[in-house]
Amino acid sequence: MPTIQLYNTQTRKKDLFTPIDPERITMYVCGPTVYNYIHIGNARPIVVFDMLFRLLRHDYPQVVYARNITDIDDKINAAAHKQKQPISTISQQFIHAFHQDIAQLNTLAPSIEPYATEHIKSMQTMIQQLIDNGHAYQAKGHVLFHVPSMPDYGKLSGRNHEDMIAGARVEIAPYKRDSTDFVLWKPSTEDLPGWDSPWGFGRPGWHLECSAMIAQHLGTNIDIHGGGQDLIFPHHENELAQTRCAHSGTVNYWLHNGYITLDGEKMAKSKGNFFTVHDILQHYQGEVVRFALLNAHYRSPLDWSETTLPQAKSSLDRLYKALLGMDTYHHIDNNIDIPETILQHLRNDLASADAIAHLHQIAHDINKSTDANEKKRLQQQLLKGGEILGILQQSPQEWFHWQAPQATNFNETQIQKLIEERNEARKNKDFSRADAIRAELLDANIELEDSPHGTRWQYIHQ
Repeated sequence: MPTIQLYNTQTRKKDLFTPIDPERITMYVCGPTVYNYIHIGNARPIVVFDMLFRLLRHDYPQVVYARNITDIDDKINAAAHKQKQPISTISQQFIHAFHQDIAQLNTLAPSIEPYATEHIKSMQTMIQQLIDNGHAYQAKGHVLFHVPSMPDYGKLSGRNHEDMIAGARVEIAPYKRDSTDFVLWKPSTEDLPGWDSPWGFGRPGWHLECSAMIAQHLGTNIDIHGGGQDLIFPHHENELAQTRCAHSGTVNYWLHNGYITLDGEKMAKSKGNFFTVHDILQHYQGEVVRFALLNAHYRSPLDWSETTLPQAKSSLDRLYKALLGMDTYHHIDNNIDIPETILQHLRNDLASADAIAHLHQIAHDINKSTDANEKKRLQQQLLKGGEILGILQQSPQEWFHWQAPQATNFNETQIQKLIEERNEARKNKDFSRADAIRAELLDANIELEDSPHGTRWQYIHQ
């Protein structure tokens, strides 16, 4: 079996990945709370764990990847109230938007996508298990997890008692036995979503859904649980507590990606310093966004600036240029393997930036090669390496001819007609007219590049 090493938040070091069952790898990643468009920081774990999913599927016969949808949450309730819309309308609107946006990032669909509202019974079962095991109690219509009942609570995040209080999502209430206790079930009024339960009409706490869905779909013991660094505490700490105390469940590898920052500050909707993926996709292809997210190690902070996407686009341009001239672009030769160097980088704690550097080395070798067969072999290697990273998924022509919505008034037929007119002007030595056509297209964000193989054009960003 291949050797994969992953940095485990639980052990605070890179561990050799040893699956529970090599025939069935299990992975769970926290998905979106659907009250708004996802921002670029939300997209980072989606892309990072999609890359891990691709690697695991390459190395193992079956991978069951679950990523949830949180469609019951106070943030959704607040958005619905503000917009004077039914709660279900808000959640369905942004579930649809989420799927559309991440599809453009070349992400594979997870094996399972459970919705919180479809797992209320499972959550109620887990709550009763925690009560029966002496880890939860009822108070004022609530059910709360009693943190002191688990002696090593806080081990995942390494936080002390004061840190736990500061990170708690629920304000300290007088009915709590301990200030760090967290909500498993809370009462609902008639204008809020709610379900009947042994503890009254109410709804689940935020932390509970993931623990219940993991147990139902993946089993009590799973290989990998992933998410953003911001989820380590309190969300994942509380998940771990619920799972262990309800049915002695375990997660063997906890993986967390680093923050995306803007001017050194963590990007967050609450701070207003964020860019939504939906808005970015009005100006750049999703593959550019994906590349930018992978062009740094997933555990490192990634500072987002006005140069991030143009640099990613330029880097991808160089890779796509190395694929120009392929007769059968969409046919990947199954006799060509993914370059072993790329696999080694990804198996070393998902070192995607190193893998991308090797892709550029292959592109360099393609551009230097004078042997047609060797060039074709290297191009296939470039495609295979790009495939496992989720990039180079379209033909060079599709790549260079993409335009942002309403980026120009010219369509492809008009552009090609102007290129032909320019070529005729150059043939007749009418360089003034040829230059005027180039300038006209450039004003419309269309760049021409002459080569021995003809004139290539692409849309550019201003």
